[in-house]
Amino acid sequence: MAKRFHLGWFTNFATDEWNGPFSNGGDPWNGKFYVEMAQALERACFDYIMFEDKLAISEIYGGSSEAVLKHGLGMVPKGDPAPLCAMIAGATSKIGIVATLSTLGYPPYLLARLCSTIDSLAEGRFGWNIVTSAENAAAQNFGLDELPPRELRYDMAYEYLDLVIKLFNSWEPDAVKRDRENGVYADFRKVHTINHEGRFFKSRGPLNCVRSPQGVPALIQAGASPKGRAFAAQYADAVVAVNQGTKAMKEFRDDIRARAAAAGRDPDDVKILYLIAPTLAETVEEAQAKYARMASAPSFIEMNLCLISSITDIDFKAFDLDKPLPGKLTTNGEQGSLDSFQQWGSGKTLRQLVTEASGGLVSSVELIGTPETVAERMGEVMEEVGGDGFLITTPHLGVNRRVIHEVTDGLVPALQRRGLMRTEYGEKTLRGNLKAF
Repeated sequence: MAKRFHLGWFTNFATDEWNGPFSNGGDPWNGKFYVEMAQALERACFDYIMFEDKLAISEIYGGSSEAVLKHGLGMVPKGDPAPLCAMIAGATSKIGIVATLSTLGYPPYLLARLCSTIDSLAEGRFGWNIVTSAENAAAQNFGLDELPPRELRYDMAYEYLDLVIKLFNSWEPDAVKRDRENGVYADFRKVHTINHEGRFFKSRGPLNCVRSPQGVPALIQAGASPKGRAFAAQYADAVVAVNQGTKAMKEFRDDIRARAAAAGRDPDDVKILYLIAPTLAETVEEAQAKYARMASAPSFIEMNLCLISSITDIDFKAFDLDKPLPGKLTTNGEQGSLDSFQQWGSGKTLRQLVTEASGGLVSSVELIGTPETVAERMGEVMEEVGGDGFLITTPHLGVNRRVIHEVTDGLVPALQRRGLMRTEYGEKTLRGNLKAF
């Protein structure tokens, strides 16, 4: 029996793919497109659909917002993922729904209440993708002049999550009685103040909403730096990863699992899902031509440079496309994403970095071919790496119905025929389905 792996989809509540030959028109703001997308993924037995988020319009690339707004990139414009997740919850019954919510943008009490409420609406299928935000522009939207240093952000995140988990657990599992005979809805002895007072946060508690089906909603995290990895290993049910090639993928997974064991967790409870952006067609040659058309499109390089500039707070328009980057770059933003992109020591030009696997932004391995050949390669990669699954995405996070159905009606059946992916959901909650294998 082949070892099954998990499958999710990483996207944005953004403009969708709006100006291609199979576009949706770029007007998804009533949420219906993403509801239909989630329904298609549920039919294909995806573990979850995950919505990334940012809290500002980037002006890093070229010192202006012109390029990001012109292209309608996946980074902007975008809607708040939390209400979209609630909308999807009402239109689905099995798939997990994950929202990115920043510790910068939400007071801990408000975030805990929001997540708990959506988890109840979703009947235990909600997940929180934990981010600290990595853009000075986002910090300036919340009254700060700039982001705190990255190491301090993680110190704050540790306390933030400790507080939020206390709030999630402020209602005991059996606090709600609904005792009609004695007229008792909830037992006050099982609802507790937490009186948290720490270095960064203070909160009395308890939550004023009931404990949700998962208690603590599923926790997702994308930590690439040493502190980020330690954070993910201690708390995450699933980790978002992008590592170039199977050797780096295995090293990352082994490191997270070792850190989880050192933190007293069962390493099997931490699922590593690697970002991939497959290109699918009816023949391998057609898929290769399809990828070549995308990578050679006039807007492709600028769009990817806008994306990596927004993520890292570094203006890549300032560098010569046909020369290697001038030294190893560092940032107070997403250093892990920057390191993956720049491939320090490779000698590649900036143009090569952008065109090869979308500059390493979203594709851990190259997957170009038919559903059958790509499914076979995915199985080989998981066998070599050891687990645990993949997150489907697209180079600029834009998506259209054709791309969705190429995966749900082409790739997924090919995976299922090989015994590599589930054919039905076995558990009711997102965490339960992640832990099922």
